[in-house]
Amino acid sequence: MAQVLEFKLPDLGEGLTEAEIVRWLVEVGDVVAVDQPVVEVETAKAMVEVPCPYGGVITARFGEEGTELPVGAPLLTVAVGDPAARSEGSGNVLVGYGTSEAPARRRRVRATTAADAGTAAGAADAANAVTGATAARNGRAKAAEPTTMLPARVAVPAPAPANGPVPVISPLVRKLARDNDVDLRELSGSGPDGLILRADVEGALRARAARPGTAPETVAPAPVAPPSSPGSTAPPAEAAAVRVPLKGVRGAVADKLSRSRREIPDATCWVDADATELMRARAAMNAAGGPKISLLALLARISTAALARFPELNSFVDTEAREIVRLGQVHLGFAAQTERGLVVPVVRDAHTRDAESLTAEFARLTEAARTGTLTPGELTGGTFTLNNYGVFGVDGSTPIINHPEAAMLGVGRIVPKPWVHEGELAVRQVVQLSLTFDHRVCDGGTAGGFLRYVADCVEHPAVLLRTL
Repeated sequence: MAQVLEFKLPDLGEGLTEAEIVRWLVEVGDVVAVDQPVVEVETAKAMVEVPCPYGGVITARFGEEGTELPVGAPLLTVAVGDPAARSEGSGNVLVGYGTSEAPARRRRVRATTAADAGTAAGAADAANAVTGATAARNGRAKAAEPTTMLPARVAVPAPAPANGPVPVISPLVRKLARDNDVDLRELSGSGPDGLILRADVEGALRARAARPGTAPETVAPAPVAPPSSPGSTAPPAEAAAVRVPLKGVRGAVADKLSRSRREIPDATCWVDADATELMRARAAMNAAGGPKISLLALLARISTAALARFPELNSFVDTEAREIVRLGQVHLGFAAQTERGLVVPVVRDAHTRDAESLTAEFARLTEAARTGTLTPGELTGGTFTLNNYGVFGVDGSTPIINHPEAAMLGVGRIVPKPWVHEGELAVRQVVQLSLTFDHRVCDGGTAGGFLRYVADCVEHPAVLLRTL
């Protein structure tokens, strides 16, 4: 006899507690297989497709597109033909999520075949009987979408066989593994009871990249001004107010910046620098052939060299332990403006990369930011941020530190200005550099020393050769 199972929004990891339904990938009456993506949701950190752990017929969906649901809220119900076969599928929605293999995304299949009439009829009867009760349970009848009655004869596919559940909590971890061709069964989880965490998948990727044989500056769209009506005579007071929900990326940014402002006693220092020689050096590198080197990559290379000399700024404050934690690796974040809002992708182990590798990684992460395909792992774990606000056409800024980091280097636009060069007035390419830092981790002398070293490398790129 068929049984209707309820699939709830799973724990997506990274401390996320809700997600917004962006697009349904299935409809009521569709036949789905185990691990088939059924809905695309947007969290505060990424867009992700959520796979269903059951195989059967969709009997109900909960929530319209654009609705925000908390973790644990019902997503849909599935009528399965053989309850005993569920143990062969994904198993528990949270622990052991998904099957042993990550199948390619499937097309929707409408339930129109008539094979296995007995099982199908049982699934249809159970689905039609339970739909109303499922929608009304816990007062959720209003949120549920109208459910279409199932046809009398429907073939319900049996869940795909597997060799046992893979200990993975989050579908985001599974997606990261699937996108990078990582076999989760070959990993040993570092979490409780062998649970596979995102760090385990990333460690496997780093190990694979380390085996032998194995981005340009972010240009943000111009700010969109509110619509105006030059010919309108109505006073501004009569215009209707517009309320914009603080959710998704915008809400996450608001929360993080508010926390940074509350907890971090920040200060900012700045200096003008002659970037003429740096621009010439970049032009010479790109004229020599090979992959083009971005300006952002050169600034990143200068930043990592400066952090090696002033490690106090590659740290964070553990407020509970009242300790400053200085980090041995530089995971460099860079601010990128997208249609979904400001995001800060992270270049892992930036201190080990050369200018060419940094350029390629900036390009990859920038494109992922623009298309909304950044993973939570690519948006977290930064230790220092590089902010190129010169793309907005401004010279200076006092940005808010990306909590819990200790500092952020800002770079303004590079423009021709009068400058005293070798005792004579000349037109040079000048840039303003600023450093916003957590005053708990260091004093002004350290911050000033860091910024002065960065400026020296910008003015005299040969200075950087001493650290290579």
